[in-house]
Order: sequence, then C-alpha cells, then structure tokens
Amino acid sequence: MDNVFRAEGSRLIREYDSEKLWIEPWGCNSFRVRATHMACMQPEDWALLPQEVPEVKISIGRESAVITNGKLRAEISAEGKIRFCNYKDEVLLEEYVRNRDNIKTFCSALNIDAREFKPILAGDYELKLRFESDPDEKIYGMGQYQHPFLNIKNCTLELAQRNSQASIPFALSSLGYGFLWNNPAIGTVTFGKNITEWWAKSTRQLDYWITAGDTPAEIEEAYAAVTGKVPMMPEYGMGFWQCKLRYQTQEELLSVAREYKRRKLPISVIVIDFFHWEKQGDWKFDELYWPDPEGMVRELKEMGIELMVSVWPTVDKTSDNYTEMLRKGYLVRTDRGIRTTMDFLGDTVFFDATNPGARDFVWNCAKKNYYDKGIKVFWLDEAEPEYSIYDFDNYRYHMGSNIQVGNIYPLMYAKTFYDGMKAEGQEGIINLLRCAWAGSQRYGALVWSGDIDSSFEALGTQLKAGLNMGMAGIPWWTTDIGGFHGGDPNDENFRECIIRWFEYGAFCPVFRLHGDRVPAKAPLSSTGGGMCWSGAPNEVWSYGEEAYEIFKKYMFIREKLKPYVKVLMQAAHDRGTPPMRPLFYDFPEDGETWNVEDQYMFGPDILVAPILEHRQRSREVYLPRETQWTDANTGRVFEGGQWIKCDAPLDTLPVFVREAAGIDLDTFK
Repeated sequence: MDNVFRAEGSRLIREYDSEKLWIEPWGCNSFRVRATHMACMQPEDWALLPQEVPEVKISIGRESAVITNGKLRAEISAEGKIRFCNYKDEVLLEEYVRNRDNIKTFCSALNIDAREFKPILAGDYELKLRFESDPDEKIYGMGQYQHPFLNIKNCTLELAQRNSQASIPFALSSLGYGFLWNNPAIGTVTFGKNITEWWAKSTRQLDYWITAGDTPAEIEEAYAAVTGKVPMMPEYGMGFWQCKLRYQTQEELLSVAREYKRRKLPISVIVIDFFHWEKQGDWKFDELYWPDPEGMVRELKEMGIELMVSVWPTVDKTSDNYTEMLRKGYLVRTDRGIRTTMDFLGDTVFFDATNPGARDFVWNCAKKNYYDKGIKVFWLDEAEPEYSIYDFDNYRYHMGSNIQVGNIYPLMYAKTFYDGMKAEGQEGIINLLRCAWAGSQRYGALVWSGDIDSSFEALGTQLKAGLNMGMAGIPWWTTDIGGFHGGDPNDENFRECIIRWFEYGAFCPVFRLHGDRVPAKAPLSSTGGGMCWSGAPNEVWSYGEEAYEIFKKYMFIREKLKPYVKVLMQAAHDRGTPPMRPLFYDFPEDGETWNVEDQYMFGPDILVAPILEHRQRSREVYLPRETQWTDANTGRVFEGGQWIKCDAPLDTLPVFVREAAGIDLDTFK
C-alpha cells in the first residue's frame, strides 16, 4: 500500500481520498497548516507574510509522520489526526476526533472528524475544525468584543465585523501557544469547556498558523513577525487628541485650537469629523463651511497641531463619483434586493476596498482634495463596513462573496490609504479605523472601540477589549474617552464617568477625547456640509472647573510621559509588543497575574488600576511578585506578590512604578 505521507522540501504532505493536507514551517517555532478538497491548494496568504524557510526535521513512517520546527512539533497519524507538542513533549493542541476508524485515539460511534468539509450544493464548503479542550486553559486575544471578559475561554465569538466589534482571529493560550485562524470568512469560534470549534460558513480550504513559546511575549513577537508590525508612531500621535461630533465649520475648529493654545494646554491632534463634505463619495470639503483648507492646516501647524480628517467609504448615488465607480466595478454588490448598503443621511453604497482599482480611485480623490492640501492623517470611519442590515450573505466583493472574504475589508481599507501615503514618501503613517483584521497593524491602523455607550459599564468593557486587541496583535488602540453615545456635560454623574475615563485614557496607546454629547446642536442647513447635526461641547473645559483641573493634570502627565511612550512605540514597531497588556505579559511566572482582569501594564514599568465604578474611591490592587512597586501618587513602596488597598479620590488614578524603572515620580504630579 502506498504511503499517504510525503515530504516536498520543508513541507509535510498527506493526501488521502480528495483531501490534501500541508504542514510547513512559517517563521520560527511555527507551522502553517492548510487542507483542501479542491483540485489544488488556493494561493492566498491572507494575513500571513512570506517567511524565510527555517531548517526543519521531517520523519515519515507507515503509521505516522512528524515535522519539527524549533520548539514546535507536529505529529500526524495515518488516519489524519494532528497533534502539536512543544520541546518539553507537552501537548499544546490536538485535533478532536471521535470515529470508528481512528482506533489509536478514540473508538467511538459518534463518527466526528476534526476537519469537516461539508459541501455546499453547487458551491464550495462549510468548514468546521475541532480541537480537544483543556478546561483549565486561559485564552486571550481575538480582537474586540463588547463583553466583560478578558479570558475568553468558554466564550463563543462571532467571526464577523460590526460597529464596535473587531474580529481578529488570533488567540494566545496560557498553555504556551498562539493560534491564527487564517481565514477571512464569516463564522464563529467556540472555546468550549469540552471542545474548541472553528467554523467558516463558506470557504475553499482550511488555513491556520500555530506557534509555540515559553512566554506570552515570545508568542506575541512570533505572531508579529509573520503578520507584520506597526510603523514607528509619529511624535504627534503620542500626545493629546481633541475630537467631538462634530465641528461644523472651519472657524469653529480653529477657535477651539486657539483656545487650547491660549490656555497653554498640550494638544497634538485636532479632528474634523464626518459630513464636512457636500455628498458622501465626493471625498472633499464643502467650501461653504471649509473655505480655506490650506490656510487652516497652515495655522494649525504653526500652533504645533496636526489635523486629522474623517473619510467614509460610502458613495452617495447622487454624488459626482458614483456613476464612474459603478461602471468600473468599484462598488460593493448585493446578490439580492436594491443595491444600497447603507442609508445614513443618503442612499449609499460602500466602495469595494478589495478591488485594487477602487483603492487607487479613492486614494487619488483623497490625495487631490486632502493630502495635497497638507492633511497627512486620516480617520477611516465605517471600516467594518457598517451595513445598515448585517446580511453578510447578501454582499459581494471583487475578491469574492462577503461570506467567504468579508472580514478582510477593514484591512484593505487601511491598505488603501497606507499604500497611497507610502507612495508619496511619507513615513510614520497612522490612520484611525473603527475595525481591523489580522495584519491591519502593518498598514498603520490605529483602532478605536467604536460607537459605545457613555457609562461606567462601557468603560469596564473597553478595558478588556483594549487588552485583548493588544494580544490579538493590534498595538495601537484607543477609545472615545467618555464613550460615544450620549453623556451630558452638565450631568454630575456623567462628569464623574468621563473624569475616570480620561484618567484611564492618559495611559492608553493613544490619548483621544471624542463623543456625541447631548443636547444635540441643530444642523446649519438641509444640504451639503450643513445637513448633519452636531453634539454638545466636548472640550476639556466643557465639564466644569473640577473636571477641568483633573483633565489638565492628566494632560500634563501624558505630556511628561512622552519619552516613555516613545520607547513603548519603538518596541511595538520593532517587535510587535503591545504598549498596554495584561499583567501576565510581563510576569508570566506569577500565577496570580493570570487571574487579574481589571489592571494592566502600560509598558514594562507602569502598572495601572483604573476606577471602573460610580462613586468608587478606593480599590484592591495586585502587585506582581519578584519586584518592588512605588505608589506614584504617594511615594510609598510595597513588596510585590500581594494585594493592597489603594485610595482613589476623584482626581487620582492608582498607578504604580516598578522598582528601578528610572521614572521620576514628579511625572505623576
């Protein structure tokens, strides 16, 4: 009988019936695994970048085959079951098989295979991949979900993009491995107590990447090496960003910038939000309200402020560009019904970011109307994209159906502007997006957590979301400080919420104030750039004198921390290290750090313990062992490896500095 295994260079191949299975090295201590029932393996690399081929060992027998790449070993039985082990012979992950044929593992009448390709009539395949589950395992990453869990073991997650949900299918396990589901199809993953199951609703092949590491940092850096790293953040990105929904005129925006400077407050970026245009898809200013963009940019730069401008991917059917984009196939299609993908203040269709021609077209419009006028940073909003109705099976792209490739849209949207800006010779590219997929970081994507509620509950959820985004390989992350929906600057309860959020925001990768405050301000007109309403004031002086003094304190703390933040951003650029991360990232040997979900490290030396509840004025804080910690607010020194109670009056965020960090405590005053 012919052997089902063979080696082809560094690739181990198993062929049985219609299935082709490849296991090959992809970076250090890592494998890429692909399987298909198509005539040949599909060529797309999706999130993965080409890698130099490391030296591997392949051993083929009649009953099994083994491939070893550094610290990771893959074993596959003749029946096709795969097991991954580390160099200590510890099982990291193994496929879940329950059938009569696999006698050496489980003899079962259940007849469940690990890799299930279920044909779709006259189409491709529904795919399920199953692994055994360790009930004690902890799992982190996977992007941003609006739930209160940092450890996502025992969670089911939708693999789909929505407003405030960014599905980035990379998971980091406490067992010592990282796993990327390298497939942009719509689906789900269940990290169950009894089984781990990945599901794609429609696809052509299975594709995943797995790595082994002794520490979370080693795993995270291996993932960044194969999916890409962020550029070096420009200096202006590290300071304070002022934003609101929405400055209605050029003069209003300039008056706010001038007031920040009059008050001698540190500010790095100010933002022009949506509907500064005449129609969606024009990608240019309405000159009635924004008459002199070049002069505006020039005045802001003289004040040391960078201007960011919002761009939407929507194209109004009555806009100047719609007819040409339709003719050239540059718009998202619908498989049924009327071709409208979003109906917010217009009948619009998203441009197809998976189409190279569409990307060039949109960038050329933005270059002519924004970039050439001096605007070098963009807010790429609606990046999911945010369909008015999330019927994922109804939309079709240049690259394929939304069901098969839809999760890659935000990555391609980021690539649209990154490639254009790079071609102009710009370095340090950073653009703000509301969504991301695996690899978005390499295109300068700064992700924020979407249109969230203005509440303490939402603040607590964003803390977990931001940490898991970092674990999913997105180092640049931020929130709307104070939340997006609602929040009255004159409401004492909301003032407390935004104060606590602002304190936390000063220790996020990007420090950015934004929100749609109430009561709303009426539109200026019924057409063009005047047709959209504005929110109430959202500047740091808008919340009363007590709040203002606290905001000012933390603005100057952030300003004094900029040299430290620059070091963190260099590490993100060089190694993929997230600036904010769970305690276990820096202290993996301290078992208690894996249980703490409401504190984090801001770089290697600053521990932050946010206040997440209304009227809370103290909290318990865990200080990791094997070092001493100094309370940045009081100067008291504590031994690590203990819980302490920490006072937290309204103007004080509990912050601790690691022993011998070299950070001047006056920074926090």
